[in-house]
Amino acid sequence: MSAQRGIGLLLITPLGLVLLVAFVLPVLLMLPTSFRPYTAGGPAATGWTLDNYTQIVTDPYFHEVLGRTFTMGAVVTLLCLLAGYPLALVLARAQPATQRWLTLLVVFPLLLNLVVRSFGWIALLANHGLVNNALIAAHLIAAPLRLMYNLTGLVIGLVHILLPFMVLVLVAALRAVPRDAEAAAGTLGAGPLKTFFLVTLPLTGPGMFAGSVLVFVLSISALVTPRLLGGPAYKVMATVIYDEFLASLDWPSGAALAFVLTLIALIIVAAAGLLTRRWTAAP
Repeated sequence: MSAQRGIGLLLITPLGLVLLVAFVLPVLLMLPTSFRPYTAGGPAATGWTLDNYTQIVTDPYFHEVLGRTFTMGAVVTLLCLLAGYPLALVLARAQPATQRWLTLLVVFPLLLNLVVRSFGWIALLANHGLVNNALIAAHLIAAPLRLMYNLTGLVIGLVHILLPFMVLVLVAALRAVPRDAEAAAGTLGAGPLKTFFLVTLPLTGPGMFAGSVLVFVLSISALVTPRLLGGPAYKVMATVIYDEFLASLDWPSGAALAFVLTLIALIIVAAAGLLTRRWTAAP
C-alpha cells in the first residue's frame, strides 16, 4: 500500500508543481497587499492594518454585495439543478448513438467564448432586443421588460453558462446507479414514478450535491457575465473586486475582498467534501 501511495504521489507531483507555481504562489504574493493601508492615487503604503478586512465585516455596503452574490449563486444553482436533472436523465438513459449527439449538444456551449455567449444574451435581453421586440410585436406587453442589469438577466446568463457542468456531473451519478436496484423496485410493484423518487433520486443525491456545490462556487466567483449582464450598477463580489483593482486602484481593499471570496469558496468545497465522505460512508 505504501509503494502504491508513493507511486501516486510521484504521478501527481508535476501537476502539483504547475498548480503551485501558476496559481497558488501568485495568490499568496497578494496576501501582504491586503494588509497594507491604502493611499489615494499611489501604491500601497508601508505598514500593516486590518482595516481592509474589518470594513468587509462592518460596512453595510459589503453586506449587501455579499448577500446579492449568495442569492445569485443559490438561484442559479437551483435552476441548474431543476433544468439539468431531466436533461441528465435523458442523456444517461439514451442509446449509445444518441448519447454521443446529446453529449455534443450539452458540451457545445462550453466551446464558445464566454464573452461571445454573454453578448449573445445582451442581444436577446436588451430593452430593444429580440425577446422584448417579439413580445411587443405579439402585443403581449406594452413596454419593454427590464431583463438586464438586474438579477433576472444575470441568472439567465449564468444558468446557460453553468448548466453543462451540472448536467455532466449528474450524468455520471445516474450512470453509477445500479440498474438492478431499479429493476428490483419494479419487481416489488413500484411503478416508474415511485421507483424514480424512492430509488433513483436518493442514489443520485451525492451527485446532485456535488453538482450544486460546483455550480454555486463557479457562479459566486463569475466575473465576465455579471460585468456584462449585471452592468455597472448591479454589483456582486467579483465585479467589486474588479472595480477596486482597476477603477479605484485600491489594491489593498481589492486583495482583501479577493481573499475573502477565495476563503468562502474553499470553506464551501471543504465542507462539501466532508459531507460527501460521510454521506457515502453511511450504511
